[in-house]
Amino acid sequence: MPFPLHVPRVNNNDDVVKITDLSVKEGDFVRRGQIVGSVETDKAVVDVEAESEGHVLKVIVRKGDTSPVGSVFLWLGAGADEPIPETPAPMAATAATVAVAGQPTAKARALLKELGVSAADIPCAGDRLTVADIENWLAEPGRGVSSRSRAPAPETEEIPDVDGEYEELSPEAHGMMMTVQWHRDRAAPAYLEIEYDTGPWQEHASRFAKRHKLMLPPLMPLMALRLVEIAKATPRLNAAIVDGRCYRYRPVNLGFTVQVGEALYLTVVRDAQDMDARRFLDAMGDVQRRAMAHKLRASELAGATIAFSSMARWNVSRHIPILPPRTGLIVAHAAPRDSARAVLGVTYDHRLLSGFDVVRALERLAQPPEADL
Repeated sequence: MPFPLHVPRVNNNDDVVKITDLSVKEGDFVRRGQIVGSVETDKAVVDVEAESEGHVLKVIVRKGDTSPVGSVFLWLGAGADEPIPETPAPMAATAATVAVAGQPTAKARALLKELGVSAADIPCAGDRLTVADIENWLAEPGRGVSSRSRAPAPETEEIPDVDGEYEELSPEAHGMMMTVQWHRDRAAPAYLEIEYDTGPWQEHASRFAKRHKLMLPPLMPLMALRLVEIAKATPRLNAAIVDGRCYRYRPVNLGFTVQVGEALYLTVVRDAQDMDARRFLDAMGDVQRRAMAHKLRASELAGATIAFSSMARWNVSRHIPILPPRTGLIVAHAAPRDSARAVLGVTYDHRLLSGFDVVRALERLAQPPEADL
């Protein structure tokens, strides 16, 4: 059965991207993870990877075109001669096509949901459908929906009464803002921590380094892998609340923070549950190197199901991380307070997990695995 590969989202505030490169042609066979092209916004360029192996049945986009995020990039199939569904020709990203495609702003989406109205029913004056467009549509004579039937829209935030000027947020800062807003508006965040003896973990990491001829003991990556193993064995940790229900993820995609200068990334190692220790360390190292070069792939910036954050390198002995969107927990790994004791903490979504669930997970995380290194 044919399946599509879609145009990825590079930045939260970009709904269209430019196709800068195509690395495959129809008839080619690609492997999972193989780069098939590149897309660009005004601030970043990322590679597009095949999400599974297959034959390239049809390439929908063209090099140099602009395409909406989420549209079909190309079609793949198990066989080279599989028929594909009819696909509209790629659209040029003009203001008119974006409006036709229906791209409401975040506030407009919330209002549309509240009113039970489709974005396709409302004309927009600019590139995006806004709250003002909806208000104008509601005000038309004979409209069956009244704006008085809902709470008033939030007012625009006032500029402080102090001299200054605006500065646009970087993509990384904008992503952080969106994360903090989700943490504030959606989750019921809670935090707890335990102290633990660092000796067993330090010994485990040193033995691993010696056996695999590593220069430094990989303490933090091994603890992150232990979290993956715990999440695999305890599925409710690898979940999120979506539309009032528990959504349990099948893969364990580990999100982990990487600080690069002033940019803070939440990077992702996907399908970590299928990796042994050496493969996981290699995958984590590859992602870190791409983060340092600001060349992360789209798949390495989204899709975390659990997360791990460490500030030990800055000698921080306690920190309370922000919960990433659509996750249930993030572990806070800190520097030892003395030669023998350190703190492990967890920020978690209390709608999904109880303190008892989290304490049990932390107690398991505080002990290294007994498996052969």
